[in-house]
Formats: sequence, structure tokens, C-alpha cells
Amino acid sequence: MKPEPETEATINQENNRPWRIFIGTGEVSGDLQGSLLIEALNRQAGAMGKTLEIFALGGDRMAAAGATIWADTTAIGSVGILESLPYILPTLKLQAKIYQYLQQNPPDLVILIDYVGPNLRLGNYLRRHFPQVPIVYYIAPQEWVWSFNHKNTSEIVKICDRIIAIFPEEARYYQAKGAQVTWVGHPLIDLMQGAANREQARAALGIDASQPAIALLPASRRQEIKYLLPVIFAAAREMQAHLPNVQFVIPLSNPMYRQDIEKAIALFKLPAKILTGENNHLGIAAADLAITKSGTVNLEIALLNVPQVVTYRLNPISAWILAKLFKFSIPFMSPVNLVLMKSIVPELLQDRVTPANIVRESLPLMQNTPQREQLLQDYQKMRQGLGEIGACDRAAQSILAILAQV
Repeated sequence: MKPEPETEATINQENNRPWRIFIGTGEVSGDLQGSLLIEALNRQAGAMGKTLEIFALGGDRMAAAGATIWADTTAIGSVGILESLPYILPTLKLQAKIYQYLQQNPPDLVILIDYVGPNLRLGNYLRRHFPQVPIVYYIAPQEWVWSFNHKNTSEIVKICDRIIAIFPEEARYYQAKGAQVTWVGHPLIDLMQGAANREQARAALGIDASQPAIALLPASRRQEIKYLLPVIFAAAREMQAHLPNVQFVIPLSNPMYRQDIEKAIALFKLPAKILTGENNHLGIAAADLAITKSGTVNLEIALLNVPQVVTYRLNPISAWILAKLFKFSIPFMSPVNLVLMKSIVPELLQDRVTPANIVRESLPLMQNTPQREQLLQDYQKMRQGLGEIGACDRAAQSILAILAQV
């Protein structure tokens, strides 16, 4: 029987309405990955003749990519037990509000990006209250690296209809645990296409071709301002004794920490330039070396072919609790080393993060040494492990294929 005209109009209206996608993430790295995915989702949806309505927990980059940001979560995040305490209550209050919003504005599909604690709570809520809504975890928490909490792994597998993995080992791990997994490769391969080389970057920043330059990337979280920035800047001051005309560049990933960094530059009397926006990648590309915190930025540095020394430090009490009570241990911390599960870049963790150790690891990488040559060769192998160009589009196609079946 042919539908009544009103019913047919309703069906057509439903078919033509935008697909509603909710994305939940936090911190600077989640905002970056979310923005790249949103651009790809809109691009691929357009090719299908569909439109999207994306609302999210994220930051400025995701907003610029086309999402309606319900709350900025780029500054709400930490690693460690004591470090996370100040963020628990604000996160719970925010999630209570987003639960209410989702009840009034149910999505067609939900994408979770990293951000393990808040996203597991959100995922469990969604699974209970919106069992029909598909949940995709894009860049699942790195339980495959430090799985001392098997409960997290089982929860991730339980709440997700699909895990879209960017690391090969991530895909293998979650697939072995029973998840539906699609490996797409790493989105930074796309982001770094066409990036400036050393000569172009130096010309743009006014750095002489023969002048030694070091990129300092101490912090994107409050805890890193406290535990890493002073040590990295003290090491930079010691590097000046070996390289009197060195130029330091500081790509600023989170503008809220600019004042802290400016104070530290003055305190340590460093010849340093703070870079923002598009100049961030120029600062890294222009450098002979990067001294950096651990994080996604390590891969950006590697893809720009710049040697690096990676540091990571928690509150000492948090570190003791994790080591002694939870028996926490990991093979590597930096994503560069995790790609092939091989020591490519030097890592200094916890008590080993000292100015003397940073300088000792850094100096050989500033010269034509076997250490530098081996590191650069290993970068090329690591790059192959990240997959081919088009990771974001492959992820978007996988997500939209799920939506098309709903």
C-alpha cells in the first residue's frame, strides 16, 4: 500500500536530515585528532551527498573544522593518580550536563577519541540509555601498552561497535580481545604532507642556516608545567655552554600556558622564541634537535625528521603507587618507540629526567654521530609502520558506512 502523503513526506524529511554525530575527547592531542577526523567526515559525507551535524566535547581546532563545541575539554586532563584529582569533580559535573543534553538531542552515532576515564564513563552511559546508537572508538586508550587494568580493556570492547585503530599493535591487541577493529594507519601522515623542510622553515623564521637551533616542547598539561618545564629549561641553559649561539624555539601547543613559559624563559635567561599556530611546525622543522615531553608531538617531530630526546615525569607519589601497588610497567612511553616496539628515540622517565641526563643524550644528536644516523634510519622504518596517506579518510569512510546501515 502506498504511504499517505504525510507519511511519505515524513520519510523523505527523515532521509534528508543531517546525520547527527557526537564526538567526545579531551586534551590538546584529542582536539587535534578530532579536527582531522571532522574534516574527513565532512569531506566523505559530501561525496555521498549527505550532510553532518557534529557536536562535541573538544577545543578550538575541532570548532574550526566544523563542530559545535558543547564544552572545551582541552585543559581538562592529566596522567597519574594525584594529578587527576583536581579534574574529577569538574569532569563529573560536565558529564552530568552532557548526559542531559544527549537525552534531549540523541545522536545517530557517537565517536570517542582516547581520553580513557571520561570516555569510559560516557560510553557506559550511552550503552545503557541509547543501546541502539552505534559507538565507535577512534584511537582507543593505550591499554595495549600498559594494560595493568584489564577492566578497562573489557569495558572498551563491551561498549564499542567498532574500534578504529591507528597503530598496528593497537589493532592486533583489541582484535585479540574480541573487538571489531579496523586499522586505518596514523592521521599524522596526512597532516605532515607538504610540511616545510629545514631550509624553508629557517628562512620563514629568520634563523641562519648555520646556527644551531633546538625546539623545546615542555608542556601541554598543567602537571608538565610543574614537573618537566623547569628541568627541560635548566638543561637548555646547560646546552648554551656547549653551543653559545644556540637559538631555542618553543612551539606553544596550549596558549593558556604562555605566561608560565614566558616567566621560565626570563628566569633561565634563554634566547628563545615562542611560536604559535602555523609556526609550530616551522619551529620543529627548523630545529637540529627537539627536547620534548612524551606525547603525540613526538610523532610530528619524527615525521619532520628531527632527532629528539623524550621526557616523562609524574608526581613522585603517583609514580610510587603505580609501580609498587599496581605493578605498573611499560615497554616504552613515546609513540615513536611504540610503533615498532623498538627503542628509536631516547626516553628519560621519572628520576632519570635531570638536566645532566638530558644534555648527555642531546649533544650526540646535535652532531654527525652514529647515534644520530641510527635514529634517522629508524625514523624511516617507523614511518612505514604508520601506514599510507589517507588514514583520516579511511576512518571517515568506515564511520559513515556504519551510519548508512542504521
